[in-house]
Order: sequence, then C-alpha cells, then structure tokens
Amino acid sequence: MPDYSSPLRETDAAGSPFEQFAAWYAEASGAVRVPEAMAVASAGSDGRPSVRMVLMKGWDEKGYVFFTQYRSRKAAELEGNPRAALLFHWDDLGRQVRIEGSVERVSIEEGDAYFASRSRGAQIGAHASYQSQPVESREVLDEQVRAFSELYRDRDVPRPLTWGGYRVVPESFEFWQNRDDRLHDRLRYTRDDRAWRIERLQP
Repeated sequence: MPDYSSPLRETDAAGSPFEQFAAWYAEASGAVRVPEAMAVASAGSDGRPSVRMVLMKGWDEKGYVFFTQYRSRKAAELEGNPRAALLFHWDDLGRQVRIEGSVERVSIEEGDAYFASRSRGAQIGAHASYQSQPVESREVLDEQVRAFSELYRDRDVPRPLTWGGYRVVPESFEFWQNRDDRLHDRLRYTRDDRAWRIERLQP
C-alpha cells in the first residue's frame, strides 16, 4: 500500500495540475468511498459565502462539472457572481485538492445527456423539488413527486428547463499532503500566460 504520508515535492509533481489531479484521483478512487464528493463554495452579491457538498459528474482540462437546479441558492449566487472554489477532501489518503476559478453553464446537450443517465426517481425529483425553497411539510413534497410520477407515467421524463450543470474553469489549484509533524506539503499551481507555475506554500 502506498505511503500517503510521504512528502509531496516539486520534483515529483506533474507539470500540469490536471495530470497531478488525475494521478491523485485515480488513487482516491481505489481508497475512498465517494472520491467525486466535493465542496462548492460560492458567494452572493452581498459577499456572504455559502458552501455545500455536491458530486462531481465530470472533469477534463476545460473544468469540473456538477449539476443542480438553476433556481437553487447556489445557482442564484453563481449567476450573480460567477466564481467558485472547490475542495476535494480525501481523508483516508491525507490529501486535499483546492480549486478556484470562474463558472459557466454547461451546454444544453451536456445537460440533456447527463439527465438522461439519471435514475427515473432522480429525474422525477428534479421536477418535483423547488430546490432551496421552503415547503410546508414532507407530505407536500411527496405529493409533488406523486403528481409528476403520474404525469410522466407512460413516457420518458424530460429535463426541466430549470435544471442543468455548471463548469468551474480552474485558475488555480492547491495540492495538500498530510505530514505527521503538521508541516504539511502544499503546492499551488497558477496559470502564467499559457503555462502553469508551481510554488510551495508554508503550512
């Protein structure tokens, strides 16, 4: 088993943060129950921050994708202030990855393709739940689910126009490796023109 408390040195790090993420994510996939779980932090126009856990549903050099209701609180904040910070915390490996960048909506085609891959229950739920809005009781929510289940009983469930994805386009990464002496290794990647620059941060 790899020694996950071993040092993270600049000489061992990939030149691209996407390559470094791929290597760490592959190891996390074999050791962590839900490696794709990530925190998404956003802020409203008043500057007040909020954070929540979501599931990453895809990533490449264009960015990191998750899906939500466009009428949710996070969507309202991202539309008004299209910047976000992500955090992957892989405790079993003693690792964290922080990503900061701008935010954009994914294409309609991407949204449709992912929505079609969801379970029918999750598809119905996307119609029935007015995410982040108050509801009188669980029974009211359950009734909304029943109503949409009946509406689409004999046909495919279409993607709601109020549901889709966001892509966080990275501008910086930080790779954090635990060290038992609390002098943790922190390597930050920032884009310098078209290249990525690596620098060490003090713990």
